Amino acid sequence: MFPRRLTDGYRSFLRGRLATERARYLELAEKGQSPDTMVISCGDSRVAPETIFDACPGEMFVVRNIAGIVPPCDENPEAAFHGTSACVEFGVNALEVSHIVIMGHASCGGISAYANQAAPLSKRDFIGKWMSQIKPVAAAVGPCAGDRTEWIRRMEWGVVEYSMRNLMTFPAVRERVDAGKLTIHGAYFGVATGVLFVRDPETGRFEPYTES
Repeated sequence: MFPRRLTDGYRSFLRGRLATERARYLELAEKGQSPDTMVISCGDSRVAPETIFDACPGEMFVVRNIAGIVPPCDENPEAAFHGTSACVEFGVNALEVSHIVIMGHASCGGISAYANQAAPLSKRDFIGKWMSQIKPVAAAVGPCAGDRTEWIRRMEWGVVEYSMRNLMTFPAVRERVDAGKLTIHGAYFGVATGVLFVRDPETGRFEPYTES
């Protein structure tokens, strides 16, 4: 049986958002999507970008995976499947988004699993293989020498910066950034506090967003 929570939610959607935004959905169906912003974030159920940024249908192209990691552009695309890279290609080359936001978050299970050397969840260890990408981040942060929470947070911030750098290995991304048509942003969401941190491109620091 289809989950009751989903059918209840769908009924609420029919009476609420769909009813009030029918014209928007019709326009999106007829003209297609043209979001200005692409958000790459973790699949964690607590950090849905559409909820955090109060987005309407068609406003954001959202990509989610474990820890919100963007791998470097693979020079041999025949070697494996590349879900996140395919999304970057579509967002930049087809949708021509003007902004890409890499959004990390507090209490990231993938990063904690890597930091704590957690046991694999299956023999294939898909998560372990995926998270092995952040080995350079862990090396740069160094071993925990004090507050473990702060150490994990530095790792979480480092993964955002790692993904931002990897985006620049995609030729189309670099071309559009150099032409001033695309900007890459780093962000970090505090699950317990609801505070959004935005990375300052000048200092590299993650600062709490404040209304100006």
